[in-house]
Amino acid sequence: MELKEQSKPYMGEVRIKVKLSNVADQAAVAAGQLLPDQVRNVEADAMVNTGAVRSCIPAPLLERLGIKPYDQVTVELADGRKNEVGIADGVRFEIMHRRSSDDALILGDEVLIGQTLLEKMDLLMDCTRRRLVPAHPEGAVNKLK
Repeated sequence: MELKEQSKPYMGEVRIKVKLSNVADQAAVAAGQLLPDQVRNVEADAMVNTGAVRSCIPAPLLERLGIKPYDQVTVELADGRKNEVGIADGVRFEIMHRRSSDDALILGDEVLIGQTLLEKMDLLMDCTRRRLVPAHPEGAVNKLK
């Protein structure tokens, strides 16, 4: 009997749904200059990567949000290579009913959630059950230590 190797996801891989919105659009709604249904937003599947400091968003999704890069930065990839990539500001992330605005690297073909955003949202990775969990279920707590 021959055993065939089956492809398995990375052991600690956690995938989630994320809603991305344009922060400038949100501000325009608050100022009465835009209707709430005119806010540009995108829902996407994302991979959580606690080894990454920053989050990454593919260029086509940022284009749909109307967000452009404001600078180029050097990134070091998992294999040690270094690349110049764009960085964009003004992205609102919503995960598990928690929201935070952050910048994002313009990279890859899927949304990647990095450690900085998880900290800001007070979310932890449960590698055993392959899911995110709130550090404080009663509501996000911002640490000022």
